[in-house]
Amino acid sequence: MNRKKKINETLKKRMKKANAKLHKSNKPRYISKAERAKLEAEAAQQVSAEETTSPSETETTSAETTVS
Repeated sequence: MNRKKKINETLKKRMKKANAKLHKSNKPRYISKAERAKLEAEAAQQVSAEETTSPSETETTSAETTVS
């Protein structure tokens, strides 16, 4: 009886591992605190860069439309 039980346990264990590989987790990838701070800094730089370029671009486009 013990031999059968051990064989069945090992087979179940193998099947469980195979099934676990097939199903991917829906859990999002972990992002470290340092990485989050770096991404936040990059986003802040992009926003500040857009703010500095936006007024000059709008002035040139409004000047072009008035000339036309």
